[in-house]
Amino acid sequence: MRLLTVNLGRPMPSALTPAEGGTGIDKRPVDGSVAVAAPGPRGIGASGLAGDAVQDVRHHGGDDQAVYAYAREDLDFWQRELGRALPNGVFGENLTTCGVDVNNARIGERWQIGPRLLLEVTSPRIPCRLFQSWLDEDDWIKRFTAAGMPGAYLRVLEPGEIRAGDAIELAHRPDHEVSVALAFRALTVERELLPRLLEAGDALHPEERARAAKYVAQHDS
Repeated sequence: MRLLTVNLGRPMPSALTPAEGGTGIDKRPVDGSVAVAAPGPRGIGASGLAGDAVQDVRHHGGDDQAVYAYAREDLDFWQRELGRALPNGVFGENLTTCGVDVNNARIGERWQIGPRLLLEVTSPRIPCRLFQSWLDEDDWIKRFTAAGMPGAYLRVLEPGEIRAGDAIELAHRPDHEVSVALAFRALTVERELLPRLLEAGDALHPEERARAAKYVAQHDS
């Protein structure tokens, strides 16, 4: 398991976000080492990667979505499906991985990358209108959702520097069975799965934990 590329975004205009400076979804591989640290709460902090643009801090970034990872194997799937080249970073991912089954990672799973960086899986990526506009593919949100390969958001537990080629080591795997893919289905097309997300405990993104708890409360009353 290794890190193929580290991808940083640059600001670009977008009519779909009210944020000044538009969007930072246009992420591209960089050479050399990149510092990664917890950025702070959403609305104050943005990306966990130094030099990475996150313009709409009301809806993106923050400690619980500090880093976004997507597998090169899944990009290759979409290359075949869409019939177009998809370079590393094109899905807005900070980390393009190789040999990591990102979607079957469990919420709370911890990855060590390089000598010091320790990350924890928190949630799946939920596609939005901006992602639809960026890929410019018909019914993209529907197709992306149906495929069930959302990639994973991670929080930073221990800061460090990383670079392309670094090994990714599994430092901890929780006992529960709540994977990124299961969480994605629960939050999109199979809401009856929401109660299962609570098995992941505090590792789950707090907004999604609140959604699951609300669902349980409504259906237990």
